[in-house]
Amino acid sequence: MNHKQITYFPRKDLIGFAILAAVLMLVLPMALDVFRLNLVGKYLTYAFVAIGLVLCWGYGGILSLGQGVFFGLGGYCMAMFLKLESSDPESTKIQSTPGIPDFMDWNQITELPWWWEPFYSLPFTLFAVVAVPVLFAFIISVAMFKRRVGGVYFAIITQAIAAILTILIIGQQGYTGGVNGITDLRTLLGWDIRTDEAKTILYFVCCLLLLASLATAQIIRRNKVGRILVAMRDQEDRVRFSGYDVSNFKIFVFCMAAAFSAIGGAMFTLQVGFMSPSFVGIVPSIEMVIYCAVGGRLSLLGAVYGSLLVNWAKTSLSESFPELWLFGLGALFIGVVLAFPNGIAGLFQRYVEPYMPAWYHGRVAAKASEKGNSTTSGDNVTPDTSEEVPTGSDKQPATLKGGHYVNAE
Repeated sequence: MNHKQITYFPRKDLIGFAILAAVLMLVLPMALDVFRLNLVGKYLTYAFVAIGLVLCWGYGGILSLGQGVFFGLGGYCMAMFLKLESSDPESTKIQSTPGIPDFMDWNQITELPWWWEPFYSLPFTLFAVVAVPVLFAFIISVAMFKRRVGGVYFAIITQAIAAILTILIIGQQGYTGGVNGITDLRTLLGWDIRTDEAKTILYFVCCLLLLASLATAQIIRRNKVGRILVAMRDQEDRVRFSGYDVSNFKIFVFCMAAAFSAIGGAMFTLQVGFMSPSFVGIVPSIEMVIYCAVGGRLSLLGAVYGSLLVNWAKTSLSESFPELWLFGLGALFIGVVLAFPNGIAGLFQRYVEPYMPAWYHGRVAAKASEKGNSTTSGDNVTPDTSEEVPTGSDKQPATLKGGHYVNAE
């Protein structure tokens, strides 16, 4: 039997991926100056977190309000390497103890702590950027999911962890830089990261890593793990009774979301030049969830566009209305959630995608039925069976209209 095969990258996903790549790699670099391009690079670092939340929250049903923890851990690991490089004895000869970071000298610490020593090595730092947050996520998820802690309780616990880590970082000022964080980061292996050329190169590196993360998340979403995550989200007990260890799948997707967030945090440190506890706590973690919600919590590409839109609005409103921009941003969030519960991606799927031509969906023309490959006739086309059947907000199954799935109303 010759039937449509399920692929990791359906045609419409490939088209969306190509458009995003063109916008990030061609359109924006040609349209923006270095300062604005660096801002967009900063916005894209949050998109890593939003992609992880699409897998974790959108598909796995695990709402984490502490993703800033992993973003911050990845950023701090990179900042430690950069700070050590800029704290050589020659550059710090005016300190009481040359050769250690300035904030340690200010706090009367006379010797570099042992756990800072490995960060003299860039290969170790790159490993730690991912390994440390993933290990932390693994410990949290095993402790929670093996005991079947989930839902709102898990969200509250992750929020508490974000608050605790923020307090710990601020309290250990001599080792972490305190409330100011780790600042004055200048070079990467002798390469000045503050120049316009360096900022442009780092922007392209961030884009490439983001596209690689999107591809990885797409593969996870489309394979068996992704289908089990959706089943867990909708009917967890049924999946458990079918013989699957639900906790292992939750641990996996939570750790993957942590890894994506950590990569974003490391790129943030490189592009912005510092890392502080203000990116670790409760408020930034909730903002990261908003990026995902605005883009569409079931859309990987929507997560990227949501991150860009929200942060662009945040910058524009703060520049134009410095005293009122928080109210405007809050109104934007509330309006999007109330009017467009499925975010930007939901608007596209509802009002644009139905009118896209058949080649966009990668569907086979009806006349292929003459060869036994289709059961339709006339001008209709076969529905894309590789597409996940979504559910409405009230858990009612979607219906098939015009060759695509729409939520039941």
